[in-house]
Amino acid sequence: MTLMLERPMISGTEPHSFEGLLNALDELNVPAGYKAEIIKGNIVLSPWSTGYYVRAMNRVCDQLQPYLPEGHLISQAPLLFVFPGNERAYGPDIHAAHERTLETTSNRLDGEGLSFVAELTSPSTRDDDLTDKVATYAKAGVPVYLLLDMQEEQAIVFGEPSAHGYEARFSKPFGEKLHIPAPFDCLLDTTGFQAPRATRES
Repeated sequence: MTLMLERPMISGTEPHSFEGLLNALDELNVPAGYKAEIIKGNIVLSPWSTGYYVRAMNRVCDQLQPYLPEGHLISQAPLLFVFPGNERAYGPDIHAAHERTLETTSNRLDGEGLSFVAELTSPSTRDDDLTDKVATYAKAGVPVYLLLDMQEEQAIVFGEPSAHGYEARFSKPFGEKLHIPAPFDCLLDTTGFQAPRATRES
């Protein structure tokens, strides 16, 4: 098993089953300010979002709320969604799922119950957000994956999931409106998703 904290930190080289990784994750004392996921056979710790990321997440939730499918809830709560077929477990920055998906006492939620996920990239997570998570969310049939590339300041939306990946992909620079496909079928205004000016100039 490998524990990753920003950069890889090897804690052991013995192969572990996915269930074993989930159990290890349950027992892990995650440092304050971090979330834990299972990606490519590793437990990966990544920092929670900075201030202006929360601003962007709030704006996404506020805009999508009126277009949620019936019975679905959207949230930024730190929940773990499991994808056993791909041996992955993710804690998306924003997620929407039918309320019955949340009717459990388990901390491992069914990833196939998701109708929408959004990830906001950081330097340490960007590669997995752009590759591993795209493939996993598509194979699980998640209808919409929104990727907010905070480093490149662009929004990318993936739709029409299939076993081979997402069949549709559209992008817009921050500040423009991006169409969010079915089951939402709405426009997302990405104005204000950029980093504060002082951050961009430093």
